[in-house]
Amino acid sequence: MEGWAVSRGAAEPTPQPWGFTVEVGLPREVARHVVTAADEATVRKLAGNTTVRGIPLKVFVPARTLRAWLPPGWVLLDGHAALMAARLSAVDAPPRLPDGYRLHRWDRAGVTRAVVRAADGAFAARGQIAVTGPTAVADQVETHPAHRRRGLGRVVMGTLAEAATRQGARAAVLGATEEGRTLYESVGWQVVAPLSAAVREEEDSAIQPSGTPRQSTPSPRPSRCRRLSPLSAWQPPS
Repeated sequence: MEGWAVSRGAAEPTPQPWGFTVEVGLPREVARHVVTAADEATVRKLAGNTTVRGIPLKVFVPARTLRAWLPPGWVLLDGHAALMAARLSAVDAPPRLPDGYRLHRWDRAGVTRAVVRAADGAFAARGQIAVTGPTAVADQVETHPAHRRRGLGRVVMGTLAEAATRQGARAAVLGATEEGRTLYESVGWQVVAPLSAAVREEEDSAIQPSGTPRQSTPSPRPSRCRRLSPLSAWQPPS
């Protein structure tokens, strides 16, 4: 969590009995709760105590499990699939850029950023990584749709891995989408745990176009579930 907070310029993560709270400070994401020890009762209580939309829950369980645990008024967020990790020594080196592309890399405030631009100067791909001791967090990795399937993601991931290694990191983690997972696995990353997220619906989304309240399915009584804590089980290599 510390690496993610450094990458995003967020506040120091605050430990909680169930995980961490991070003050993010953005209009659409004031803060986030990262639930590393997840069970149904914990998620329902935390969701029930979260009264505004800008505080999502990030939970290390499959989306279908989180959906079943959520109380009425909460929806899943797209773009979450897996927590992944890698030994940086095992990550593929960056391949040669295709003709016409240029790579720009810089370090600022503890974060290394890599941006690939096309021949006309347009954005093509990017990513960043923050190192906190022996581990690092890769973040904000994306490729513009017009420039996909040209190896740019491999260039970015290899560049970030090399930069983190030079700064003393031995391992790294990231949160992957289902689409991104394929790329990361191809360059040496492995899935550590599922990852899903949810947020409160907008206040007016519970009202149908006719103005009548949307019917909610009664919430089942929380069941006793084993707490899942993938972060406590994974440790960086020595």
